[in-house]
Amino acid sequence: MLVRYPLERRGRKVKFVRAPIPWVLAAGTATLLYACGSSDNSSSSSDAGASEASGGSPGSTTGSGGSSGSADASGLTDATASPDVSGSVDASGGADAIRSPDGSSGNASDAGDAGLSKGADSGGSTTAVTGPCDLYEAGNTPCVAAFSTVRALYGSYTGNLYQVTRADNTTQEIGVLSAGGVANAAAQDTFCSGTTCTISILYDQSGQGNHLTRAPKGSNNHGAQDVLAVANALPITIGGHKAYGIHSPPGTGYRNDATKGIATGDNPEVIYEVTDGTYTVDGCCFDFGNAETNNMAGANGSMEALFFGTGFWDKGSGAGPWIMADLEDGVYDQSGTSGATNTNDPSMPYAFVTGMIKGNSSNATTGNGPFAIKGSNAQSGTLSTFYNGARPTGYSPMRKQGAILLGVGGDDSNMGGGNFYEGVMTSGYSSDATDDAVQANIVLAGYGK
Repeated sequence: MLVRYPLERRGRKVKFVRAPIPWVLAAGTATLLYACGSSDNSSSSSDAGASEASGGSPGSTTGSGGSSGSADASGLTDATASPDVSGSVDASGGADAIRSPDGSSGNASDAGDAGLSKGADSGGSTTAVTGPCDLYEAGNTPCVAAFSTVRALYGSYTGNLYQVTRADNTTQEIGVLSAGGVANAAAQDTFCSGTTCTISILYDQSGQGNHLTRAPKGSNNHGAQDVLAVANALPITIGGHKAYGIHSPPGTGYRNDATKGIATGDNPEVIYEVTDGTYTVDGCCFDFGNAETNNMAGANGSMEALFFGTGFWDKGSGAGPWIMADLEDGVYDQSGTSGATNTNDPSMPYAFVTGMIKGNSSNATTGNGPFAIKGSNAQSGTLSTFYNGARPTGYSPMRKQGAILLGVGGDDSNMGGGNFYEGVMTSGYSSDATDDAVQANIVLAGYGK
C-alpha cells in the first residue's frame, strides 16, 4: 500500500515506485502500526541502554579458540569457537579468516588481500568469523555505529541485533545463532506468531551504545510522527539461513540524537549500507547516516548521509536508483552546484546493493576525497568508484552534527522509502584496501543464498 503525502519541503513532486515485496498489508494495518509505534517509547530507550551490557565485546578478534564448531540441521557449520590466531587481523587491513556461508573450505587467496574465507576443514572444525567492523578496526578506522537485523558485524559479537514489540506491547530481543553469525529469526517467528510485531530498537553493535529507536517528530514530517517497521515485512535468506530486513515505506523512521563517537564538524567518516535496488520510493529521503541533532533543517553540510533512490537534485546515469549523499540542503553525487548528471554514477537495480559514501576533512593531506561515492552488487563483484574528488560548492568545510538516522531526512522528511539490511559508520577515512575487504566480506555473507 502506498500512502499519499503532501509535497515535501524541497518542493519536489513525489513519485512512488512499486516493486514486488513478500508481504501483504491488510486493511486497518496502518492504524495498528501507529499504535504499535507510539507505545512504550520511553521503555524502549531504557531497554536500549540496558541491552549494551549483553552485547558482548565487539571489535575483539583475539582470544582462546580452536574448539570445534557444531553442524546444524541444514549442514552449515556454526562458528561457536572463540576467535583464535587464525581470525586475528593483520597490519594490511585485512583479516585472516571468515567462514564461507555454505561452510565450504577456501583459502586466503580466494578473497584477495582480505583473506576472507578459510571455511571448515574435513574434520568439521571452524575458523574464526570476521565481520566488516573487524576489517575497519584493522584499518584504524573503527566502527562507531553498526546496525543489522540479519547478521553480526563483528566476528566476536554475541549480543542482540534488534528488539521486536508485539501488538500487546511485550518485547523480545533477537540475537544471533552463534558468535559472528546470522540472526535468530526463529525466535522472532515464535514470539510474533499470530500477531503483529514491529522493530522497536536497532542495537548498535559497536559498543558505543548508539542504538536507534523511533524517530521523533521534526520540522518536516508532514504532521505525523514516524512509525516503526513491521518486523516480518522483509524476509530474506543469508548464508543459508532465514532473516528479516527492514522494510521502510514512507513514514517509517529511526533516529538517535544523543550519540557517542560519531563524526562532527569536518571530521572524517565512512558510511556504507546494504540496501535493495528493486524497491525505492521517489521522495525525500531514504537516508542512513549523520544528521542534525535537533531534527530541524540546518545549514549546508549539517548532515552527511547515504541517500539511495532517485529524484533529488543530482542525477546518475539511466533511470536509477543511485547512490548519492544527502549533505543538507541538497543530494549530490559530484562537485559543483546541484542539478547536474554524473554519468559515472550508474543505476543500481540489484536485489542487494552495497552503497558507500566517504567524507574526508577538507584539510586532509593523505587519502582520497574529500568526497567519494562507491558501490557494487552486494552478491558479487568488487566495489567501483562513482565519484572521488572535491565536495559540492558550499560544502567545505562540513558542519556535521553527529546524530544518526535511518529512513528519513535530517529534518525528518519522511516521504522516501527503501529496504535496509546492514550499515555502519566509522571514525576516520578508510583505505581503498579496507573498502574492498569489506565488500568481499559482504559478498561472502551470502545475501539471497
